[in-house]
Amino acid sequence: MSTPLWSPSGRSLVVHADNAVFLPTLPDGAFTMIYVDPPFNTGRSQRRQQTTMVRSTDGTGDRVGFKGRSYSTVKGLLSSYDDAFEDYWAFLEPRLAEAWRLLADDGTLYVHLDYREVHYAKVMLDALFGRDCFLNEIIWAYDYGGRAKNRWPAKHDNILVYVKNPAAYHFDNAEVDREPYMAPGLVTPEKVALGKLPTDVWWHTIVSPTGKEKTGYPTQKPEGLLRRTVAASSREGDWVLDFFAGSGTLGAVAAKLNRKFVCVDANPQAIEVMSKRLGHAADIVSGDAVQSVASA
Repeated sequence: MSTPLWSPSGRSLVVHADNAVFLPTLPDGAFTMIYVDPPFNTGRSQRRQQTTMVRSTDGTGDRVGFKGRSYSTVKGLLSSYDDAFEDYWAFLEPRLAEAWRLLADDGTLYVHLDYREVHYAKVMLDALFGRDCFLNEIIWAYDYGGRAKNRWPAKHDNILVYVKNPAAYHFDNAEVDREPYMAPGLVTPEKVALGKLPTDVWWHTIVSPTGKEKTGYPTQKPEGLLRRTVAASSREGDWVLDFFAGSGTLGAVAAKLNRKFVCVDANPQAIEVMSKRLGHAADIVSGDAVQSVASA
């Protein structure tokens, strides 16, 4: 009999596997918080080229920078993934059903989508969890990227929040970072100094192209966004899960907040990024190990 890959007393995991194969190997109610950022079904390949500028002998580079100095562009790994599914919801529904099974009784699910699919997801999650288990729709608003000229530019994502048990879910707003008041003159100096709790509209920039967080992975989400979800919906020592883990932002935040995590992805590039980002805090599990446990 194969030894389970996950143990409640074990180390955090980064798992290279199809989540549909790995999730059934996990026990019921193992996670206090689950965050998923599935493909958005845009019907196109998401691509991001990572580049590095290096100083070169004057007159030899392909770019000219400060004070006329020459620089050469070193092209990094071209990141891409398939974001088109013939039947998107046949793909996603069984995975979200697994999320319901894996949540603890006081657990919370965050599903990060955009305007293309969020209304369908809301109906499906109402069916899977029950309408009374819907907690919030968070709007993540940002101001970066291209500007459409024939319509209002789309500058937000949607995060649907569902709880396993609406009478017993964990939510600690005292642990959430506070924001400046937009009209500080309307409140007391004490409130200005403390800041206000976020509402269901979160203004937060994307990952800076030149910031320390950047991994070069497509669709990487900022740590500040995930920090709020982890801080509010889990406690120190709790287990959290992301089975569309990508660059592993949930794991990075969880490690800093003293939570244990499982991050799952089938993309070798994602595993490479997470191994570098999270290897100090987690064991890296191969697809062969997952297949062995799944077939046992």
